[in-house]
Amino acid sequence: MNLKKYCLIAIVALFTKIGLAQEGLPIYSDYLTDNYYLIHPSMAGVANCAKVRLTARKQWFGVDDAPSLQTLSVNGRIGETSSAVGAIVYNDANGFHSQTGAYLTYAHHLMFSRNEIDLNMLSFGLSAGFVQYKLDETSFLDEGFDPLIEGIEQSATNFNIDFGFSYHFIDFYAHATVKNILKNEGVNFNEQGITFDNLRTYLFSLGNTFSSYGSDWSYEPSIMYMYRDATKESSIDINAKAYKTMDFGKVWGGLSYRRSFDGAEFLDGSGVSSQKLQYFTPFVGVDYNSFVFAYTYSYQANSVVFNNGGFHQITLGYNFNCRREKYECNCPNVN
Repeated sequence: MNLKKYCLIAIVALFTKIGLAQEGLPIYSDYLTDNYYLIHPSMAGVANCAKVRLTARKQWFGVDDAPSLQTLSVNGRIGETSSAVGAIVYNDANGFHSQTGAYLTYAHHLMFSRNEIDLNMLSFGLSAGFVQYKLDETSFLDEGFDPLIEGIEQSATNFNIDFGFSYHFIDFYAHATVKNILKNEGVNFNEQGITFDNLRTYLFSLGNTFSSYGSDWSYEPSIMYMYRDATKESSIDINAKAYKTMDFGKVWGGLSYRRSFDGAEFLDGSGVSSQKLQYFTPFVGVDYNSFVFAYTYSYQANSVVFNNGGFHQITLGYNFNCRREKYECNCPNVN
């Protein structure tokens, strides 16, 4: 199957109201694989180790020009200070559209507790970077002339910033982030030639880790709410994660369920039906000494989909410059 011949079906499957192909770094479920920094800049340098994470995501195997994403991130504290830095580079391709971006992050962490045994910390983070958008129209004119199509590869480079904060209190955490604060037109447009310059997205996360005294098991329920300002679309992730302490580190896994609050209408025989985006994402990972390996699989549970295949993602990580675990809490993202 050729993605370029079935782009209208893809639009229905992805439930976009105005066809925004560029949003900056796409927001999937990879933050659950020990990678909250990808979506919340205030998480840079929170952990007692500096972190390097490499991810590769591929959708719809066997489909030409199917969406794919690669990210590389690194973050850590600046010496023994309360400040931290981070960086993210990524490449995202989706049919005719592609984007390449790079962000630099500064974060600062304020301790409210009397000492470092009790975790009570407020963090702020600011990311700034450039994104290059591309739209390849070179094959659009194969079927004949269209005055709305230029038949070239369009590109645009924009600057944008993300800002957020995180709060950790013993086993509880909360995050809030505004992504793409500035207006960027990129190469977004519709059939009337109208550009869309508002890519602002709001993210809110809450979670808590539970465990019994002396147990090797701990459990972490969490939610993540996402709201897109331009399209007024919103969705929620409901997550459950479990950890098992081992001699070499930890094994962990869980399940995420994403549900959109907005439906898409489509023709169903002689009538019109609607459905809301639903993703089930199981994931599993292992921390082996200083190394991290994780696998994520997403399945779209809808009656009308572009492809019945799942979305696969691999995460590789390495922790370095580690300090001792100084907080008495069940807080794997910090300790």
